[in-house]
Amino acid sequence: MAKVRKGIEVSIAMADAVAQANVDVIGAYPITPQTHIVEHLSEIVANGELDAEFVPVDSEHSAMSVCCGSAAVGARTFTSTSSQGLALMAEIFYIAAAMRLPIVMALANRSLSSPLSIWNDHTDTMMVRDAGWIHIFVENGQESYDNIFTAFRIAEDAGVMLPVAVNFDGFILTHMIEPIEYEDNDTIAKYLPAFKMKNTLHPDNPVSMGCFGMPEIYTEAQMQREDAIRKAYPTIIKAWKEWGDLTGRYYHPVETYRSEDADYCIVTMGSYGETAMEVVDSLREEGEKVGVVKIRLWRPFPMEEFRKAVLGKKTLIVLDRAISFGGPGGPVASELRSALYNKEGAPVIVNYVAGLAGRDVSRNDFRNIILEGKARAGKGDTEGFTLYGLRG
Repeated sequence: MAKVRKGIEVSIAMADAVAQANVDVIGAYPITPQTHIVEHLSEIVANGELDAEFVPVDSEHSAMSVCCGSAAVGARTFTSTSSQGLALMAEIFYIAAAMRLPIVMALANRSLSSPLSIWNDHTDTMMVRDAGWIHIFVENGQESYDNIFTAFRIAEDAGVMLPVAVNFDGFILTHMIEPIEYEDNDTIAKYLPAFKMKNTLHPDNPVSMGCFGMPEIYTEAQMQREDAIRKAYPTIIKAWKEWGDLTGRYYHPVETYRSEDADYCIVTMGSYGETAMEVVDSLREEGEKVGVVKIRLWRPFPMEEFRKAVLGKKTLIVLDRAISFGGPGGPVASELRSALYNKEGAPVIVNYVAGLAGRDVSRNDFRNIILEGKARAGKGDTEGFTLYGLRG
């Protein structure tokens, strides 16, 4: 494939990226809104364009089980899912990280039942935020395509060996047609070498993996997982830089827009960042000193980069897209409050939850959230969260 710019559905572009990454095994089960990814990959494999095992399984639980087996023998492995599929997969999702298996997943973020919804929010990924996977959030189709390659590069690094989830918003991105620049295969091969795993399962040298852990060793095993994901951070930075050096498109754990001289900022994750930037441009013309802070790397959490971006600001208006039921706020806001606790120059945080199950959040809604959040901070009204747009 030569370098080319296409107008194409984001899910199809991600499937093409998986094929360009020359994967060996695809564990596939359909669930809206990620189905187009595995459908397109099935066509690519069936047409002989990719020499890979496409395994159509009976459930998402089985899909992740297949991925664990294939990754354990050293195969470059991919899957994708969403929402209830991730919930069914969760048991094995935790095991994949604990066994240090470098699986890459495209996670099309969608709400969880009940009531049943096929639309976008971040409830599914927040459900497994503590499973030990590396989590990357993307804003648009180009970032979705690019970060398939960076995810494999990170996951398969000998010093990392952890699974990576590329989070992209259901329908807002999955089914959207956007202009996406495809890299040529030579560039991909240069960036992503063939996967050579050091310790693999093999019938000639049988070993056991993931065995029963007595209390005497379980705590130490968990500390090894914590140590591993934190030590992955430099590799993530390096992978993004090298991708940028090749393509001109750079990624960072925390990204900002017009925030250098801002008194207050809105904090987003995922596709909402682009709308937030448009609204900030408009508010800047009105004299508002506002900016945007976008969290791209959710796990491992980029503590120092986040603090560097926000310390000295007066207020952060944090936009969550999931509820932590019974908690002190949305999951993102709660973590950001913790990250800033007792830090000199820490801004106050005002938390909004919006866009649940795909409810539209317009530019005017962003404007209202930003200005209302600023006013609430000025009055000291910063406890809990506000479910924006709640009727009745």
